[in-house]
Amino acid sequence: MRDDARLEDLGAGIYAWIQPDGSWGLANAGLVSDGDASLLVDTLYDLPLTKRMLDAMADATPAARRIDTLVNTHANGDHCFGNQLVGDARIITSTATAAEWDEVPPAMMAQMVAASDQMGPIGDFVRKAFGAYRFEGLSPTPPTETFDGRLDLTVGDLAVELIEVGPAHTAGDVIIHVPSTRTIFTGDILFIEGTPIMWEGPVGNWIAACEKIAELDPEVIVPGHGPLTDTRGALAVRDYLVYVRDEARKRFDAGLSIRDAVHDIALGDYSAWLDSERIAVNVSTLYKEFGYAGPPPDTMEIFGLMAELAR
Repeated sequence: MRDDARLEDLGAGIYAWIQPDGSWGLANAGLVSDGDASLLVDTLYDLPLTKRMLDAMADATPAARRIDTLVNTHANGDHCFGNQLVGDARIITSTATAAEWDEVPPAMMAQMVAASDQMGPIGDFVRKAFGAYRFEGLSPTPPTETFDGRLDLTVGDLAVELIEVGPAHTAGDVIIHVPSTRTIFTGDILFIEGTPIMWEGPVGNWIAACEKIAELDPEVIVPGHGPLTDTRGALAVRDYLVYVRDEARKRFDAGLSIRDAVHDIALGDYSAWLDSERIAVNVSTLYKEFGYAGPPPDTMEIFGLMAELAR
């Protein structure tokens, strides 16, 4: 288990759990607490990681010794596979997120890692990205409540706003805004110093979500991956998405295949962002949005292209 994760005390009962360096599966999470009341933002990719986080939160504040409410920002496993450790909590997410809850269960991830030795270069990539996580023995723990659009909650005396901004990264992305502390937990709407990955789109929704986060004028933003940021981080992600959208469109209009477009786009400064190979997923999703007539690449083809770029 990595030992560089840390709990950041943001003040006023707000905490961020940060997992450097934010690469594949190393997601952030958070805690909103007031008095004896607590709201957990996301769990982690496996039980050891989630338990370590919960223990650190419980040491930091008595409110975290029993989690009252859990909000899952989306259905990717690195933000929800640890739910069973707080299975007695009220678990909330968007309706769209709940609908895709079982699309990539822990057992599928375990099988992919187990088979990676027979998968050649793709398997090397899979092991590097996911081989450190313990997917066996996980019991998927789905939400108990869903909402659409917006849901206002209170944690003790703190007002908390759940705002649905998906589909973007996934089908039903949710951000969590604590107005009185000027804090936002964004889930995977924001990857800081890392490359966003657009499983769902449309890209316009994601761009609008970044601008919405900036308009809320937060002092501290806890991204889904990477270090703490502020509005500059939200706008940097927006600018990446705009750039990739525009570059992909040029190549789509020129008749390039997805693979050729991926290899042709010069990432410039964005090539220094972690996991830049995710451009393969982003171009594939954009081509689908543009109305690409060719057969869409399957999951293994996309992972193969990412493995090629990562080499």
